[in-house]
Amino acid sequence: MYICEKLHFNRFFMSLMKAIFPGLLLVLVLALLSFWLSGFLPIGAVVVGISLGIFFGNLFSVKETWLSGIQFAEKQILAWAIILMGVKLDFNIVKELGFKAILIIIAAIIFTISISLILGRLLHINRRLALLLGIGNGVCGSSAIAATEKIIGADKHEVGISVTAVNFLGVIGMFLLPLFAKFMLVFNDLQSGFLIGNTLQAVGQVVAAGFSINETVGHTATIVKMMRILMLTPIVLTLLYYFHQKSKKQVVVVKKQGLPYFIIGFILMSFIPSFHLLSPDIIKVLGKLSHYLLLIAMVAIGLKISFKHIIKQGGKALLAGSLIFLFQILFSVLMIVLLIRK
Repeated sequence: MYICEKLHFNRFFMSLMKAIFPGLLLVLVLALLSFWLSGFLPIGAVVVGISLGIFFGNLFSVKETWLSGIQFAEKQILAWAIILMGVKLDFNIVKELGFKAILIIIAAIIFTISISLILGRLLHINRRLALLLGIGNGVCGSSAIAATEKIIGADKHEVGISVTAVNFLGVIGMFLLPLFAKFMLVFNDLQSGFLIGNTLQAVGQVVAAGFSINETVGHTATIVKMMRILMLTPIVLTLLYYFHQKSKKQVVVVKKQGLPYFIIGFILMSFIPSFHLLSPDIIKVLGKLSHYLLLIAMVAIGLKISFKHIIKQGGKALLAGSLIFLFQILFSVLMIVLLIRK
């Protein structure tokens, strides 16, 4: 009996691997190429990956035999990327910030997401895409979009457009914000670090912009950015509550199946750094693994995005994202001037 069950499992596993291998291999090759190319470009590997996936998927026809592997990367690998993303959330960072600073960060995130919904309505952008742009700008770029896109029911086109727009704006901000803070606003190191950490989207952008001024600014910006990342957990839980309350059908699904496993895993993994359950070296490895898995998933998402949809929605999304980013900066400047003294 045991031997028969083992043989049945082996056949199932081999047939599954045979089905997903061609598409998964394509995704992995493009992900490796993206990682290599990102070393020569001023943008992150995730943005290069989704862009490369979009170009490949539109320049070459995606074969039927590739679809299973691409879908596996888009759904299953993305879920594991989100779970492992939790190890980047060390709640002990709260100790390094004062109560006033934490309130400013929370207020800025709420303001950014709110203004994204208002601008989305004014520019006739659907609510899901507007929300992704707000979350991406307000919290932590691609990671925040990946962690919330399934909850709000966004499709692959909306994810691709929001990731591209948010990261493109972040790259521009990485070069301009240090100049804006030091020479136009004449902020001190604390204020400059707070502005950079409270507005730029990706950790890499924050580190690069902050340390381009000096170490004090870089350290301050990084701490503020970490606090913004910590806000991803309450945002995820808030979105789960809102969307499940909004749809009776979704409420039924939650009662039958519980919360999505990747959200539960994401929250549980955040306990590891917060309570020092593993060594810093292992946590660092898990964090890198999360980044690589996210890169693979974004390549897969890019492969299924149509140029026609980007042309149709991309212009408005970039305009909305730019305005959201601008309002986000202005709000942070106002809070810093009023509450963070020189």
